[in-house]
Amino acid sequence: MASTNVPIFSSLSLLVITFLLGKSSPTWCLSTDFYKKSCPGALLAIKQTVDSAVAKERRMGASLLRLHFHDCFVNGCDGSILLDNTSTIDSEKFANANNNSARGFNVVDDIKAAVDKACGGPLCRVPTSSLSLPAIPSLR
Repeated sequence: MASTNVPIFSSLSLLVITFLLGKSSPTWCLSTDFYKKSCPGALLAIKQTVDSAVAKERRMGASLLRLHFHDCFVNGCDGSILLDNTSTIDSEKFANANNNSARGFNVVDDIKAAVDKACGGPLCRVPTSSLSLPAIPSLR
């Protein structure tokens, strides 16, 4: 079973890193081994955070995948579903379609905090919701 998870983990890691970059990120963030070079502990911090969230609530892995889908499906992976309402925008996060449906925002915040702590601060401007994806295939 572990050998089956390795290709899935690698594929989702690439997807996550790409998603996290956003439209305005520098191209150096697009490297598939960006965190390997800049913060080797990042993926472990992500996995531990997601594992902890799923241990508390079993369906959180599916909720994180759903957040990623809803962010990427419409206009690309830009992290827009993570934004809160302001005086100038009505957020997707609180749209009627997502009300009581989109879940896992607190886990995304925890992931960002864990990566910032492991790496000594933000490394790349990327939508954090995708950071959870590498850990999901290993969940049982």
